[in-house]
Amino acid sequence: MSISTKRGDGGQTGLAGGIRVSKADLRVESYGTVDELNTVLGFARSICSDAEIAAWTETIQRTLFRLGSALATPPESKKTPPIISTEDVDFLTNLVHQIEATEGILGDWSLPGAHRESAAYEIARAVCRRAERCAVRFVESGGVVAPEVLMYLNRLSDLIWLFGRLIEFKAGVDARLRPEEKAGPRWSRAW
Repeated sequence: MSISTKRGDGGQTGLAGGIRVSKADLRVESYGTVDELNTVLGFARSICSDAEIAAWTETIQRTLFRLGSALATPPESKKTPPIISTEDVDFLTNLVHQIEATEGILGDWSLPGAHRESAAYEIARAVCRRAERCAVRFVESGGVVAPEVLMYLNRLSDLIWLFGRLIEFKAGVDARLRPEEKAGPRWSRAW
């Protein structure tokens, strides 16, 4: 059996459970963007020298496979969608609080690119926000997913932003957007 089935040559793809839809369907756009996020996080993890952040990233990537599958499983499918649980969201929330408690970590806007590893996480954060917007569009158009899917993506973008700040902090890099101003959480940090 080949990976090249040619079944998608006309612009259709199969959802979980065998249901065929357009590749332009908002459901497909949503889980495709989550797949892109997972890939970008994989790159960030591959260059991350911080073992703890890399391990957290791998855990998140494994959850993103479930999340993408949950998005790819329509209610009419015979297949039960994987569950994104409140425990999955709580895992991210707890990491957010843990990193935010780091004395001296940046709590303000940052300028991407001050450090190679943190820049990779900034790309992942931007893709995560796009994945969230896609999922919200899908839900607002009538698509059905568990509310924890949107919660997870929202919390994840905050956490990914903090991964970049923690990397910079540990490397002694100052990536403040306005280094001449006193640092402080005056703006939304993760956009």
